[in-house]
Amino acid sequence: MKVLILTHGTRGDVQPYAALGYALRQAGHEAVLGAPAAMASLAEPFGLPFIPLHDGPNTLIDDPEIREAVETNYRGLRGKKVALAVIRRTKPLMAQVLADMAAAAEAGADVVVHAPGITAHHIAERLGVPAVPAALQPVWVPTNTFPNPMMAGVKVPNALNRASYLPTRLLLRRASAAIADQLRRETLHLPRRKGRHDVLRAPDGGPVTVLQGFSKLVLPPRLDYPSWVHTTGFWYLPAPAEWTPTDELKAFLQDGPPPIYLGFGSMAGTDPRRVGKVVREAIRLAGVRAVLVSGWGGIQLDDLAEDVLLLDQAPHDWLFPQMAAIVHHGGSGTTGAALAAGRPQVVCPFVADQPFWAARMHAAGVAPPPQPQRSLTPQGLAAAIKVAVTDRALAERAESLGRRITAEDGVTAAVTILERVDRGRSAGRRT
Repeated sequence: MKVLILTHGTRGDVQPYAALGYALRQAGHEAVLGAPAAMASLAEPFGLPFIPLHDGPNTLIDDPEIREAVETNYRGLRGKKVALAVIRRTKPLMAQVLADMAAAAEAGADVVVHAPGITAHHIAERLGVPAVPAALQPVWVPTNTFPNPMMAGVKVPNALNRASYLPTRLLLRRASAAIADQLRRETLHLPRRKGRHDVLRAPDGGPVTVLQGFSKLVLPPRLDYPSWVHTTGFWYLPAPAEWTPTDELKAFLQDGPPPIYLGFGSMAGTDPRRVGKVVREAIRLAGVRAVLVSGWGGIQLDDLAEDVLLLDQAPHDWLFPQMAAIVHHGGSGTTGAALAAGRPQVVCPFVADQPFWAARMHAAGVAPPPQPQRSLTPQGLAAAIKVAVTDRALAERAESLGRRITAEDGVTAAVTILERVDRGRSAGRRT
């Protein structure tokens, strides 16, 4: 089976798909990952063939308007105007990304796996093979069990839970329909058809197989997903075999009690220096040592205390288990890694699905109440860190849940489901 995996975004958006590709190769299949060129390091150590794509919206990561969107989570009238402006600016960039994805598909595939926000199902249609949307957040498939996580902070009556998922689909259509139609017409030579922009429907109108690369153990109970939706568990990419910690990192870990990890990934608000001051003061007030990962400019520090080590990056599966607690932004990948490590968390969400994951970690009893970035203070963050590193019951729950999370082996479950999809495709071809 040859699987073409197409995704885009920053490291947290790409790494789980690299994990899936690696697992497919370990199972004896052929897998190719198409992702932004800067993410090649996620594939190369594992011998995963990699096709570099245009950087697309990643080129706007430091743009003031994008930083404002992250800071405000698109709240209020101003937030809605910013959201529309961001869509306008990213459209031509995504057109180039989709063109590169179409070129990547020229070598053929038996199955196309894609991020749902990337409308690569058109490419699968051109190849005549199944498209499998692979979601890292529970925002694509409607459910009555809980409202759309993208609407965190908005009161939604239970009766409208399922309807709350519609705006995400409409926003995706507004952002991608025109460029997708152009791609279909000029590159893929596909006709217009009803329902062509619905990533959850096959060209014949039936449902597609959907993978959800996160754990149902941290979702609200009594889930009502349809049978064609498979919530497998998180997808973890192991540390490269040749990776070793620096002497500085090893010495820091050995030189005192376990530190906390503090990093906000690629999130960058309008004032990274303010965030840096908050973080530095919170570490001092909490009386902890810290390994700090500054990310893509989300945290700027003018100076470092002796009990803080600044890192570019380190594999989460190696680093997190050695931490006293994990302070992070609530991205699904980092949340999954913190869960697998079995360590207490402090979640400081910015935007999108991050407030949802922050709330779920608190509900699971592995984190104190969330510390939203827009209202982050040294005192509030320090108090949350103290709870995370001293509350024994919280630590025991984190350790117990971590064992259950890792036992799911989500990436192996996903490979098994893709094998089933390919068998169905082959059987359909024979008949």
